Amino acid sequence: MEESISGFKTRGDWGDVVEHGERITHALRDAGVHDPDADYGARFARAFEEWDEWRPKAHETLESDVSEKTADQASVEEGKGEQAGKGPDEDIKTAGEKLSESYEALEDDDAGNAVDTWKESVDYVARAADTAGRKALRRVEDTVYQRVMTQLAPYYFDNELVSANIQQSGRGEGEEFVFEVNVNDDLLKDDVSDSLAEYEDEVDRWHVEVEKDTATAEAIEGAEPPPEPEDNSKSTTN
Repeated sequence: MEESISGFKTRGDWGDVVEHGERITHALRDAGVHDPDADYGARFARAFEEWDEWRPKAHETLESDVSEKTADQASVEEGKGEQAGKGPDEDIKTAGEKLSESYEALEDDDAGNAVDTWKESVDYVARAADTAGRKALRRVEDTVYQRVMTQLAPYYFDNELVSANIQQSGRGEGEEFVFEVNVNDDLLKDDVSDSLAEYEDEVDRWHVEVEKDTATAEAIEGAEPPPEPEDNSKSTTN
């Protein structure tokens, strides 16, 4: 691993990339970033979950899984209309209703209410346009990002906690990856650096996490997942 002002970088095969991501994730956990009640966690718990979801896993591939996750996290966020569960057509309808109320208030010489409902009408129109625009952007960016941008730029992740990118060179047996991760908070970055140094000194062999698959056994009629092996380390003889 190389450490610089721009972050923690590793070069190697896919296993090296996965291990690098796991080590940094464990270092962040050691600092309490995952715990909302801890100092760092109060600021970064949600951002840590996003990073933990995006980081490369042993059972994933760059071109498929990481590409899709990168497109998802880079996607335009939901606007107020989408968050409220309303589509553009619904907001336009509501805007028309508010505008009618505004005219009625004017006829009743209620200028204050007329202005208020007119403003609400304008807000609904703007929200409808915002929702339609965001949806259109997502359709475009999903196609453009996955088919074009990942051919030109590294696969990346960025939030308030972590900035990371993966680049790939070569194919087949000559395949190599460069994975760089930066912790955006300077004090937290120092803590992560100390933890990574401890791992280098104390951990002889890092056991990469592998997704457990019991679905195959369950899919076979009459079969059940194999039982967990018994722990005989504490058995004694009389």
